[in-house]
Amino acid sequence: MYKDIDYKAVNALRALSIAQIEKANSGHPGLPMGAAPMAYVLWNRILKANPKNSSWDNRDRFILSAGHGSALLYSLLHLSGYDLSMDELKKFRQLGSKTPGHPEKNHTDGVEVTTGPLGQGIANAVGMAIAEKHLAALYNTQAYSLVDHYTYVICGDGDLMEGVSYEAMSLAGHLNLNKLIILHDSNDVCLDGDLNTSFSENIEKRVQAQNWNYLKVNDGNDLEAIEEAINKARSFENKPTFIEVKTQIGYGSVNAGTNKVHGAPLAKEDYEATKEFYKWTEEDFTIPEDVYQVFKENIMDKGQKENDKWNKLFDSYKEEFPEKAEEYLSGMKRQLPKNWLDQIKKFDSSMPSLATRASSGKIIQDIANISDNIWAGSADLFSSNNTKINDSQRFSDQHPEGRNIWYGVREFSMAAIANGIVAHGGTWHYVSTFFVFSDYLKAAIRLSALSKIPVTYVFTHDSVAVGEDGPTHEPVEQLAMLRSIPNTIVIRPADANETRLAWKIALESKDRPVVLALTRQGVENLKQTEDLEDISKGAYIISQSKSDKPESIFIATGSEVSLALKVKEELKEKGENIRVVSMPSFELFRMQDEEYKEEILPSDVKKRVSIEMASSFGWSEFTGDEGLNISIDRFGISAPAADVKEELGFSVDSIIKKYLNKYN
Repeated sequence: MYKDIDYKAVNALRALSIAQIEKANSGHPGLPMGAAPMAYVLWNRILKANPKNSSWDNRDRFILSAGHGSALLYSLLHLSGYDLSMDELKKFRQLGSKTPGHPEKNHTDGVEVTTGPLGQGIANAVGMAIAEKHLAALYNTQAYSLVDHYTYVICGDGDLMEGVSYEAMSLAGHLNLNKLIILHDSNDVCLDGDLNTSFSENIEKRVQAQNWNYLKVNDGNDLEAIEEAINKARSFENKPTFIEVKTQIGYGSVNAGTNKVHGAPLAKEDYEATKEFYKWTEEDFTIPEDVYQVFKENIMDKGQKENDKWNKLFDSYKEEFPEKAEEYLSGMKRQLPKNWLDQIKKFDSSMPSLATRASSGKIIQDIANISDNIWAGSADLFSSNNTKINDSQRFSDQHPEGRNIWYGVREFSMAAIANGIVAHGGTWHYVSTFFVFSDYLKAAIRLSALSKIPVTYVFTHDSVAVGEDGPTHEPVEQLAMLRSIPNTIVIRPADANETRLAWKIALESKDRPVVLALTRQGVENLKQTEDLEDISKGAYIISQSKSDKPESIFIATGSEVSLALKVKEELKEKGENIRVVSMPSFELFRMQDEEYKEEILPSDVKKRVSIEMASSFGWSEFTGDEGLNISIDRFGISAPAADVKEELGFSVDSIIKKYLNKYN
């Protein structure tokens, strides 16, 4: 039974949200005004969370996928007792505040993932529900439900129009993620006008076709009906649940039900009239003590009790299952065993040539033995990417302990789901597809980087050496694109041993996504890397010049490193004094101090040549005004790989000719 204080608290959420927007003269009032009732019911009657320990492992996860409604989330966080003061709400959307225009993970206490790019929040939630299901299978016992929580989403119509939501919800239904519940703020309005101008799907039939339960609340202000629907969703033992809640955007405004209240502050007169409609008489940013008290009782006090109860459960679990408890904690802390790299095979030059995707595949099998908390994913390309963990099942409803997620041909949602899996905590997760398809999932990699989520992206078939598949499958500009994303590490290893060390960087990353760009074609296991123990500085001298002072420097990445070494040997016969530098990662090299950079690339050596089967964009930073970039600033061609490389200038003879024409 809901009382007057509950309705007062709902209006407190509304009033506090629109106060933020009015003070900033910027923001989206429509969603907070319409969706406040469902948010209140979820947070005060359902959600299991401890605001004083916002990273508690077994909390329910809440994602506001419609991130433009951030003022509502900030109001919820403040009233519930998270580390978000009223002063921060007063600084909504201002420089240096903890209340940015859209919610950002690792910036505001209680924000689980960065949302705003519509649809991705739904996919993140799918990832969190997958992580919960997987960890429960790994660690729960009949007596101990160590991992047992729900993932909740509030989404809008715009989320459902984005293709990534289709992909993610399709997979969620297929995987029977029954502890995932979406509340749809269904107000029939989009930014430009009425929703029916661009969207007329039957949502009920759509989600049911995707193997979801469907419930509907006809009145978004009916707190009892909302709670009843959520509890019914929680009772379902099969399928995720989608609850369509019919709301009125901008409820209480003179422009309620129209796009005028979607993304702009209320006019002054309307603002005052709206507060009067809510019977809200408090000064802006003033919340009565009885409202704080209802949040304290329903969120803070209840959450602390649940957290304390879980702590006792875990203490008993540790006594009975010390090894499992230790591995669980290691996953949550993202800590691998000491000297774990010693358990990963090395390669030597006597071994046959291997594509780096193939050597990576061998390395992955060793990595999988390090911890059960490392698991794999691929967009229907496990066999091509060589990323499957061989001694494990496919992750499914029947085998949630399985360590291979078959994402299907859903590249974008794969990456966004991976963000949710890693953000949930407890596991290392890598995903894979062809490098050229990084275009499909770039938006999710960007959020990995922005959110400091260390997902590993394994991209194979990394150059025009794909050959016969032609320009549609031959990446050219993708390296430059991914290198341009802040807080992202891109590594293109030269051979198997560099690949081994690239995996070390990826698995030890705490706050950056790592991209591994791997070859389809075989590359030599280089003699020069047999004793290599570190590539974390991004570049190193793989072949020194005849003297410490080279006349020229060749810089290469990936499969082109062996080509650079061959070119050097040919030019050595012509009296050229050349140093070869392997540069697997621009980003890691940029992080080094000036002394190291000068050691590798002396500033007075102007004759510098880059060799990379990709766009020249970005290389001038290292080759300078007088440098020569052997690159590809066009699309590829369809032909056998050897013919493609020859035609595009990646042969010893072609490079020597260009070098001599440039510098002699």
